[in-house]
Amino acid sequence: MNQQSPARRRHLMDPNAPRKAPDPKDLERLQRVQRRVMSVLLVTTVLHLSAGLVIAADHVDEDRLDARIGLNVIATAFMVGGIAATLLINHRSWKSPWLLLGLLPGIVGIWWTVL
Repeated sequence: MNQQSPARRRHLMDPNAPRKAPDPKDLERLQRVQRRVMSVLLVTTVLHLSAGLVIAADHVDEDRLDARIGLNVIATAFMVGGIAATLLINHRSWKSPWLLLGLLPGIVGIWWTVL
């Protein structure tokens, strides 16, 4: 009697047939996508944090002008830091004109809460 061994399932490791080494171009594309996803998550999170701080500044009492300005400054610092971190994640210099975009929560916040 000729007994055949059962066919090995494809999802299991086969020591007789090791996997091919990954292509460097595929790895580079994967890393690029990972950096983009991380950048989008970072900017979205920091944008929500900055907007929340501006909204919190709007809910501070009218006579606490120092607290309103302070919350807007913190919102601006977080946004500038988030943009700088995004630039660094993408292997770019953090010294960029894009950092000026980080001033937007502070400008809008001061206009909305103080003026």
